[in-house]
Amino acid sequence: MNIVLDTNVLVSALWSANSKPAIIVNAVLAQKFTVCYDYRILDEYYNVLKRPKFNFALWEIQNLLGNITLNGISIVPDPLPEVPFTDEADRKFYEVAKFCHTLLITGNTKHFPKEDCIITVADFYKLYFN
Repeated sequence: MNIVLDTNVLVSALWSANSKPAIIVNAVLAQKFTVCYDYRILDEYYNVLKRPKFNFALWEIQNLLGNITLNGISIVPDPLPEVPFTDEADRKFYEVAKFCHTLLITGNTKHFPKEDCIITVADFYKLYFN
């Protein structure tokens, strides 16, 4: 199954190894789910994860993102400028999810349109891990 992961899911997964985001990311690493992404998403992943405030090890970031790029699906989505966003930085995740006809998993659905393809970590966990 293809999915799109908001950056906050990766941050939470690296922050807490036993969290629901970590379980989802571990399933990605085990190739139970395939991450769809574009160059904008990869750029954000890298830039956010390497922020000093998180103090994640470089090898940890490279291992995670290397796995996503190796086993994921890189696409060039159609732009969706007609959909309003309060934070334009979130648009890329939505565009990739819509292009791939898949779920966007996020820790904060308030940043996205109210659509069935936008799902919280908790709801995704309930659907696929219970």
